[in-house]
Amino acid sequence: MKRLLFFVLLISGTTSFAQVKLARLFSDHVVLQRQKPIPVWGWATPQEKVTVTLGRQTLTATADTAGKWIVRFAPLEAGGPYQMTATAKSGKAAVEDILIGEVWLCSGQSNMEFKVQQANNFEEEKKNADFPKIRHFNVDHEVTMAVQKDLKNGSWMIASPETVGSFTAVGFFFARELYQKLNVPIGILHSSWGGSQVEGWISKEGMLSNEELKGYANNLPKNWDEADARLDAKLRKQLFKDPQINPSSADEARYTEPGYDFSKWIKADSPIGQWDWKNIWAFRGNGYMAKTISIPAELVSQKTTLALAENDSHNAIYINGKLVNEGIIKGVRKIEIPENTWKSGDNQLVIKFGNMISTPWYGLGLVGSADNLYVGNEQQKISLAKEWFLMPSFADKHNYMHSSNNVGTTIYNAMIAPLVPFAIRGNLWYQGEANTTRAYQYRQSFPLLIQDWRNQWAANGKPGNESFYFVQLSSFGGNQDSNKGSNWAELREAQTMTLKLPKTGMAVTIDVGNAKDIHPTNKQDVAHRLATNALKLDYGQKIDYSSPLFDAVTFSEGKAVVSFKFAPDKLVAKDGELKGFEIAGEDKVFYPAKAEITGNKVVVHHPKGLKPVSVHYAWSDAPVEANLYNSAGFPASPFRTDSWPGITVGKKFE
Repeated sequence: MKRLLFFVLLISGTTSFAQVKLARLFSDHVVLQRQKPIPVWGWATPQEKVTVTLGRQTLTATADTAGKWIVRFAPLEAGGPYQMTATAKSGKAAVEDILIGEVWLCSGQSNMEFKVQQANNFEEEKKNADFPKIRHFNVDHEVTMAVQKDLKNGSWMIASPETVGSFTAVGFFFARELYQKLNVPIGILHSSWGGSQVEGWISKEGMLSNEELKGYANNLPKNWDEADARLDAKLRKQLFKDPQINPSSADEARYTEPGYDFSKWIKADSPIGQWDWKNIWAFRGNGYMAKTISIPAELVSQKTTLALAENDSHNAIYINGKLVNEGIIKGVRKIEIPENTWKSGDNQLVIKFGNMISTPWYGLGLVGSADNLYVGNEQQKISLAKEWFLMPSFADKHNYMHSSNNVGTTIYNAMIAPLVPFAIRGNLWYQGEANTTRAYQYRQSFPLLIQDWRNQWAANGKPGNESFYFVQLSSFGGNQDSNKGSNWAELREAQTMTLKLPKTGMAVTIDVGNAKDIHPTNKQDVAHRLATNALKLDYGQKIDYSSPLFDAVTFSEGKAVVSFKFAPDKLVAKDGELKGFEIAGEDKVFYPAKAEITGNKVVVHHPKGLKPVSVHYAWSDAPVEANLYNSAGFPASPFRTDSWPGITVGKKFE
């Protein structure tokens, strides 16, 4: 018995030691940055000596008290394949097929996450995707309160027709152009999350360094329970103007009563889609949808069909306070409504329902086509596709999905911190759509992100010098009136102002967007405009790389003369007459202007002959008519010559 006990203790004692391992980024097919020191790190038994070999270099390190070790190999030129090993008494880890080349971190929100298989001409692009020296690593979505040491999942994938469909489209098309011009391996390190706000990607240390965000960083929730409680109070404040108001079951029972006024609920243009994107962020539980429907007299005495698209949760459907249907219906729901249920004129339809069952991550909302939202019969149909009112149920059990925008810093903690200090040449960033309502504050938060990441990647106390190239917001939305102001135009302005930071560049994309789709499918031109920045600024190629940027304006004799940077020879109006310019007098009222190109300048006239004091160009959500380019084919960046307060001044992240 004593010998058996000794054997058990021996085995348990042996397995308690950590086996040496490498950080997950250092796995088969990895691309390591050329011409820079190469940090490599991992974990072993605390205080254990670890020997690491890469090519002909061998280095040793001693694991710290937490078991972490790190070595830094001398720079290597492009090439490979190499093998890497890390050995210690506790074991051995090995990595095969390592290439040395150029590594770019691709980050942002959904337009960076947008996959090659979703982009234009995928079938043709797939045929042109056999590039074994282009590799892609995807970082899984995760948010955490604490900074993470390593990634839980992920592997390097080799570009091929079979794999490329899942790659970030902007990242792959960028990498392909670099590879074809430089003939060196390219690594795409992809860490993005659709719909994410910039504040989620900034570290706590970064926020604490900024007066605008310091207060938020000093008051971060300590755990997810506290974060959920804050989000719940924030949502109740948004809905009821007072976070202390918390409806009871009796309060919510009145929602289905005839004549209840639901006009103060959250208004949604369409009920199709997740409530997350209808100003009810991350809520998971039951909720109410309501709509006023005008029924013509001739339909009252007839049987009708109520079509409600798809939601496979338990639904309770009320018409004018009467329960007409209850239960679970899978697929497109077409519910028969008996005659004389509706009344002539306005009727109230209220539906209580819950999270999707088949796809619980989706939460509340409908899926399917807006064509399957109607009431009527074979003779006539009344569309229910627009203008609904939404209210979550606070009285019923509910929670909050731990997602990208619940708490600032939490994306950084889980999706960026584990990548530091993996050697990279630079960053590609496509984000901003989720920050348009706080565009003025983006003047601080976006440069802060860049400085924060460079500080995190700093080596030996020296500031990081990684290049940072970003995509200016494309065209999206219906607002074309400069006098009403534009969140998107103000966000583009904040992005343009960020070019003051060293080693930054911007791809202007207003001409390759889609006013009706926030996810334009032309990612090839976007990637090309990013690639020209890198080819010029990082790799020294003698090429044009930038869009025309506003430089100066002079006003005289009733005209405005606008000059530009990055228009060395001449400007061009694409497809005819120059459009997109507006001009205002001292009353600050803007009018469409007559604009003419004179060499590398634009002369703008006020249509009413008034003395002009300001010029706007492409100053709207979707400036689809703007057509000013330089001779290299790059579209001019939107701009304004005034500094009058915009519509997002004073709106803060909280």
